[in-house]
Amino acid sequence: MCVPTNQSFAPGIQKTRFVIAVPNLAVSAAFYRDALGFEIVELAPGWLVYRSGLCVIMAGECPDAIPPTQLGDHSYFAYLEIDDLESYYASVSASGATVCKLLCTEPWGMKEFGVITADGHRIMFAQQEAGERS
Repeated sequence: MCVPTNQSFAPGIQKTRFVIAVPNLAVSAAFYRDALGFEIVELAPGWLVYRSGLCVIMAGECPDAIPPTQLGDHSYFAYLEIDDLESYYASVSASGATVCKLLCTEPWGMKEFGVITADGHRIMFAQQEAGERS
Protein backbone atom coordinates (compact mmCIF):
# COMPACT_ATOMS: atom_id res chain seq x y z
CA MET A 1 0.00 0.00 0.00
CA CYS A 2 1.33 3.44 -0.90
CA VAL A 3 1.32 6.02 1.85
CA PRO A 4 1.71 9.69 0.91
CA THR A 5 4.91 11.20 2.28
CA ASN A 6 3.11 14.46 3.05
CA GLN A 7 0.31 13.46 5.40
CA SER A 8 -0.87 17.05 5.93
CA PHE A 9 -2.07 17.81 2.39
CA ALA A 10 -3.39 15.79 -0.52
CA PRO A 11 -4.87 17.85 -3.35
CA GLY A 12 -8.25 16.99 -4.80
CA ILE A 13 -7.46 16.46 -8.48
CA GLN A 14 -10.17 18.20 -10.48
CA LYS A 15 -9.26 17.13 -14.01
CA THR A 16 -6.47 15.40 -15.88
CA ARG A 17 -4.83 16.29 -19.17
CA PHE A 18 -2.05 14.55 -21.01
CA VAL A 19 0.73 16.59 -22.60
CA ILE A 20 2.71 14.96 -25.40
CA ALA A 21 5.48 16.09 -27.73
CA VAL A 22 4.95 15.10 -31.36
CA PRO A 23 7.37 15.41 -34.28
CA ASN A 24 4.70 16.45 -36.81
CA LEU A 25 1.50 18.04 -35.54
CA ALA A 26 -0.43 17.59 -38.82
CA VAL A 27 0.35 13.86 -39.03
CA SER A 28 -0.46 13.40 -35.34
CA ALA A 29 -3.77 15.27 -35.57
CA ALA A 30 -4.84 13.27 -38.62
CA PHE A 31 -4.19 10.02 -36.73
CA TYR A 32 -6.12 11.05 -33.63
CA ARG A 33 -9.01 12.31 -35.77
CA ASP A 34 -9.17 9.56 -38.40
CA ALA A 35 -8.06 6.44 -36.51
CA LEU A 36 -9.17 7.21 -32.94
CA GLY A 37 -12.14 9.54 -33.54
CA PHE A 38 -10.91 12.46 -31.45
CA GLU A 39 -12.01 16.06 -32.00
CA ILE A 40 -9.10 18.37 -32.87
CA VAL A 41 -9.03 21.91 -31.49
CA GLU A 42 -6.40 24.60 -32.06
CA LEU A 43 -4.84 25.79 -28.82
CA ALA A 44 -1.94 28.09 -29.77
CA PRO A 45 0.75 28.19 -32.47
CA GLY A 46 2.41 24.76 -32.46
CA TRP A 47 -0.21 23.27 -30.12
CA LEU A 48 -3.43 21.29 -30.65
CA VAL A 49 -5.88 19.68 -28.29
CA TYR A 50 -7.20 16.20 -29.01
CA ARG A 51 -10.48 15.59 -27.19
CA SER A 52 -12.77 12.60 -26.78
CA GLY A 53 -15.28 12.57 -23.95
CA LEU A 54 -13.41 13.44 -20.75
CA CYS A 55 -10.00 12.71 -22.29
CA VAL A 56 -7.97 15.78 -23.21
CA ILE A 57 -4.53 15.46 -24.82
CA MET A 58 -2.45 18.58 -25.42
CA ALA A 59 0.00 17.98 -28.29
CA GLY A 60 2.93 20.25 -28.94
CA GLU A 61 5.02 20.07 -32.10
CA CYS A 62 8.60 19.25 -31.12
CA PRO A 63 10.43 17.99 -34.22
CA ASP A 64 13.78 17.78 -32.40
CA ALA A 65 12.58 15.87 -29.32
CA ILE A 66 13.48 12.22 -28.73
CA PRO A 67 11.04 10.14 -30.82
CA PRO A 68 8.58 8.22 -28.61
CA THR A 69 9.54 5.03 -30.48
CA GLN A 70 12.97 5.29 -28.80
CA LEU A 71 11.48 5.39 -25.30
CA GLY A 72 10.57 1.70 -25.10
CA ASP A 73 7.92 1.01 -22.46
CA HIS A 74 8.06 4.67 -21.43
CA SER A 75 6.19 5.54 -24.62
CA TYR A 76 2.96 4.44 -22.88
CA PHE A 77 1.22 7.57 -21.67
CA ALA A 78 -2.47 6.77 -21.19
CA TYR A 79 -4.81 4.04 -20.00
CA LEU A 80 -8.29 5.07 -21.13
CA GLU A 81 -11.39 3.27 -19.90
CA ILE A 82 -14.17 3.49 -22.47
CA ASP A 83 -17.65 2.15 -23.22
CA ASP A 84 -18.22 -0.49 -25.92
CA LEU A 85 -14.58 -1.49 -26.19
CA GLU A 86 -15.18 -4.25 -28.72
CA SER A 87 -16.85 -1.91 -31.24
CA TYR A 88 -14.10 0.67 -30.75
CA TYR A 89 -11.44 -2.03 -31.23
CA ALA A 90 -13.08 -3.04 -34.52
CA SER A 91 -13.17 0.60 -35.66
CA VAL A 92 -9.55 1.33 -34.70
CA SER A 93 -8.35 -1.91 -36.30
CA ALA A 94 -10.26 -1.16 -39.51
CA SER A 95 -8.65 2.30 -39.67
CA GLY A 96 -5.24 0.70 -40.21
CA ALA A 97 -3.86 1.87 -36.86
CA THR A 98 -1.02 -0.23 -35.45
CA VAL A 99 -2.39 -2.44 -32.68
CA CYS A 100 0.43 -3.34 -30.29
CA LYS A 101 -1.73 -5.47 -27.98
CA LEU A 102 -4.65 -7.48 -29.26
CA LEU A 103 -7.98 -7.30 -27.47
CA CYS A 104 -7.89 -9.60 -24.46
CA THR A 105 -9.19 -9.95 -20.92
CA GLU A 106 -6.56 -9.61 -18.20
CA PRO A 107 -6.54 -11.40 -14.82
CA TRP A 108 -7.34 -8.08 -13.10
CA GLY A 109 -10.77 -8.03 -14.78
CA MET A 110 -10.10 -5.51 -17.53
CA LYS A 111 -10.61 -6.16 -21.23
CA GLU A 112 -8.02 -4.07 -23.10
CA PHE A 113 -6.08 -3.42 -26.27
CA GLY A 114 -3.16 -1.16 -27.15
CA VAL A 115 -2.31 1.06 -30.10
CA ILE A 116 0.79 2.84 -31.30
CA THR A 117 0.03 6.36 -32.48
CA ALA A 118 1.44 7.92 -35.64
CA ASP A 119 4.00 9.61 -33.34
CA GLY A 120 5.09 6.37 -31.65
CA HIS A 121 3.29 6.89 -28.34
CA ARG A 122 1.33 3.94 -26.97
CA ILE A 123 -2.20 4.10 -25.54
CA MET A 124 -4.16 1.35 -23.82
CA PHE A 125 -7.95 1.30 -24.18
CA ALA A 126 -9.90 -0.74 -21.63
CA GLN A 127 -13.30 -1.68 -20.28
CA GLN A 128 -14.08 -3.30 -16.96
CA GLU A 129 -15.54 -6.77 -17.28
CA ALA A 130 -19.04 -7.24 -15.86
CA GLY A 131 -18.97 -8.08 -12.17
CA GLU A 132 -15.35 -6.99 -11.71
CA ARG A 133 -14.09 -4.06 -9.65
CA SER A 134 -10.86 -2.16 -10.03
